Amino acid sequence: MIIRWALGLRSGSKHGLNRLRAGTRGRWLAIALPLSLLPGFLLAQIMPGTAASQPAANSTSPASISAPPSSSGASAPAGYILSANDQVAVEVFGEEDLRTNGRLNPEGNLSVPLLGSIHLAGLTLTQAASKLTELYGRDYLVNPRVNVMLLSYAKRRFSILGQVSRPGSYEMPDASPGGIDLLEAVALAGGYTRIAAPERITVRRHNASGDQVFKVNAKRFTKGSGGGFLVEPGDTITVGESIF
Repeated sequence: MIIRWALGLRSGSKHGLNRLRAGTRGRWLAIALPLSLLPGFLLAQIMPGTAASQPAANSTSPASISAPPSSSGASAPAGYILSANDQVAVEVFGEEDLRTNGRLNPEGNLSVPLLGSIHLAGLTLTQAASKLTELYGRDYLVNPRVNVMLLSYAKRRFSILGQVSRPGSYEMPDASPGGIDLLEAVALAGGYTRIAAPERITVRRHNASGDQVFKVNAKRFTKGSGGGFLVEPGDTITVGESIF
C-alpha cells in the first residue's frame, strides 16, 4: 500500500510536472506572440504618416512654379530715336527707388527721380542711358549704371489723299514705327482707284528745316523689292489722277 502510494505520488508528480511545463509554455507563447507582433504594429502606425507626408514634400503643384519674368518692352529697331509720347522705362542698377517709367511729354521730356524733367527726344536708347548716367554721376551716385528700355511706341501717323480707295490718316504699323514703304501705305488705304496715276504722287514732309516736297513715280516700284520710297511719320501723300 505504501508502494502504491509512492508510485501513485511519483506518477502524479510526473503528470503535475507535465501540466506545469505545458502551462509554462502556454504562458510564454501568450507573452511572446504579442511581443513579436509589436514592431509590425508600431511600423504600421508610423509609415502611413510618413508615406502621406512624403508626396506633399516632393510634389510641386503648377501654382507653386514661378513663371520667368516676361519682358514687356517693345522690340526697338537698332538706332531707334526716341520721340514725344514714346513710353520708356529707366533702371538704375542697385537703386530700386530710382526706377521709373513713363511717356515722354509733347516736348520730348521725361520726369526722372532726383533729376527732374530731362529731354530725351532725339536720342537713341543708348544715348539716353549715357545722358542719365552722366547726370546721376555728376551729383548723386558713384559709378551709376543706367538702362533705358522702350516700352511702347508713340502713335505715329501719316495721311494719304487723292486717288486711293480710303483716303485718310493711318497709324504706322507697330513693326515699322519709323516708316513704311510707299506701296504698303497705298495698300493700307485700300489701293489705287481706277483713275489713279501712280507715276504722279506727291509726298509732303515737315522737318526742322521746313517743308519738303517729293515727286514720286511709284509706277517704277515693285512691292517688296526694297527700291521704293520710305514714308515717314507725319508725311502727307497725295496720289494724282490720270490725265486722259
